[in-house]
Amino acid sequence: MSKTIPRKDADFDEVQAVITTKTTQNLGNWMIDALWYNNQLIPAQSRWTMDWTAWQNPNTRTSLITFTKNEARKNYEPLLRKLVEMLKSSSLVTPADLKEMGILTDKGGGGGHHPAPNTYPDADIDSSTIRRLGIHFFDHGSKSHAKPHGIHGAGIRWGLREEAPTDINLLNNSSFVTHSPFTFDFNEADRGKTLWFCLCWENTTGEKGPWGEIGSAIIP
Repeated sequence: MSKTIPRKDADFDEVQAVITTKTTQNLGNWMIDALWYNNQLIPAQSRWTMDWTAWQNPNTRTSLITFTKNEARKNYEPLLRKLVEMLKSSSLVTPADLKEMGILTDKGGGGGHHPAPNTYPDADIDSSTIRRLGIHFFDHGSKSHAKPHGIHGAGIRWGLREEAPTDINLLNNSSFVTHSPFTFDFNEADRGKTLWFCLCWENTTGEKGPWGEIGSAIIP
């Protein structure tokens, strides 16, 4: 399970979001203890999300914010690991469900370990809807829009900037999705601003491939 729960905070945030989103959608179907989930795990997740978001802004990041972010993860991660064990041991959660969440398991259907990705996604931009951008992603140089074999989904680093970023670490926001496209909804005040983004593939065990080119799109 060490690879189910990544060590890096950015990867941890992506993985926990996928697991909890899927679990919340299936809480009743999977017969997860709703009292424990809603009263213990979700508040710990909310605290992590708030402190992680605050820490990502380098202009306001302080040693205190770093400390509270680390404490939030320390409190949240054991609960997330407990949830993962519940999901792995439940007969109601299928191997396909576990695979979609990136959870390693000995249940059938895993298909063995897939190597770390060695390609990266290209992207097409859909700006046909006001205040919305859709980033459709597919394997670099491929005519097919299907994900490569063994790929769980795509990670994205992104940010709104006036100037082009010279490094992906300047893109302070991160997200993960298992199916194309990424869809971003913005406020009226954001129209005309530039969204900068960069994509990478991630396999079913959480290993990332190389980051692609930094792209951009104007918010319609």
